[in-house]
Amino acid sequence: MTTAPSPPPSDDSSRRANRDDALAVVRRLRDAGHIAYFAGGCVRDQLLGLEPKDYDVATDAPPDRVRQLFSNTQAVGAAFGVILVRQRRSQIEVATFRTDGKYVDGRRPQGVVFTTAEEDAKRRDFTINGMFYDPIEDRVIDYVGGQDDLKTQLLRAIGVPDERFEEDHLRMLRAVRFASRHGFAIEPATTAGIKAHAEQLKRISPERVAEELRHIITRLSKGVAWQMLWDLDLMPVILRHLPERHERPDPVGPIFPFLADRVEVPFGLALAAMALCYRATGREDIGPLLERHEVQRTVQALRTGLKISNEEAELVAECTQLSSLLGPTPPTVAMMKRFLAKPHAREAREMLWALELSVPAYEQRLEWLDEQFKDLLRSDIAPPPLVTGDDLTAAGMKPGPVFKRVLDAVYDAQLEDRVRTKQDALQLALELAQLSS
Repeated sequence: MTTAPSPPPSDDSSRRANRDDALAVVRRLRDAGHIAYFAGGCVRDQLLGLEPKDYDVATDAPPDRVRQLFSNTQAVGAAFGVILVRQRRSQIEVATFRTDGKYVDGRRPQGVVFTTAEEDAKRRDFTINGMFYDPIEDRVIDYVGGQDDLKTQLLRAIGVPDERFEEDHLRMLRAVRFASRHGFAIEPATTAGIKAHAEQLKRISPERVAEELRHIITRLSKGVAWQMLWDLDLMPVILRHLPERHERPDPVGPIFPFLADRVEVPFGLALAAMALCYRATGREDIGPLLERHEVQRTVQALRTGLKISNEEAELVAECTQLSSLLGPTPPTVAMMKRFLAKPHAREAREMLWALELSVPAYEQRLEWLDEQFKDLLRSDIAPPPLVTGDDLTAAGMKPGPVFKRVLDAVYDAQLEDRVRTKQDALQLALELAQLSS
């Protein structure tokens, strides 16, 4: 058995492969006397009539032989039999047929043994991902029943589901990703296996869980996926770091599913975090944001539990500010300009629009806000302040809590064109300071 430190990345979005380049790799291996097929996701996508984003090749040639046959290679996971072959402008992952050794950490095997195509197929995760395709003879090699499951739109674990999820706990989230993306049902034994192992998701690093969630909930199928995560008992594990008093969304409630076919967003994890900051008020509506301190606690818990990025946390915070513009009292010009000046204002607008889209009570205000934003963006939304703290000090004011309140009020007046000169702004500041004293 070959010992191995860690497997190569399984979902590298930066790797892209042209089909003709992948075919050239297969031909080279075949001409050298080896078996070589397209493998995994590209076969699934091709059979579904989708355009594969990349092409993986599986072969009986061992890693050293692959490196002999191709001049430009990188051993991204040689211990696992994986070599990255650069063919023209493409990067093709070439993997030697293998079986995996014992999994000890719920993520990676201790080692691998090189073997046959059939045994390689049987160690993979789901039947729809376990097929090979011979691009030269134009035939599918299917040892696991993947073609039948594609026809019946069923996601099924290969072999014994308990064993597949015991080996690699992240496969439970991958099941949700594949099933929701392709509109498949999850086969009952596979469903039972996920539920039985849901708690083991705790063994996976927060970063890996968060990354998988980003793949899941940036798609149009995010609403279906959200529901699946609850139905499969995975969401309580994912959200276990949330504050105890947090009113977690009703798993069959309306907070997320309405997004299923509305909008595809590149900030899905932030959108999910934002959804968690709302109270469910019924099956057909969502309620207002949690109190600001509860939102902060929730976002902090997500930073701890899922290691969401600073950018995602800031986006949630800015979206929270936009939500305040939807209150019963129309926002002032200053409030809207301050919001538009935020770094992620555009994304926050899109995200809140997506989140609020199905709530009739907000529709009219959102449309009005959108028109106001368009007009305001034609002007200077963030001019330099006419008055600063140094100006107030020079005018005889003592620094203190009143400073910020005065400066904010004067800047609001400037944003609303109620003061236009430094002299007028300073006069207003002194009047406000006197009233506050």
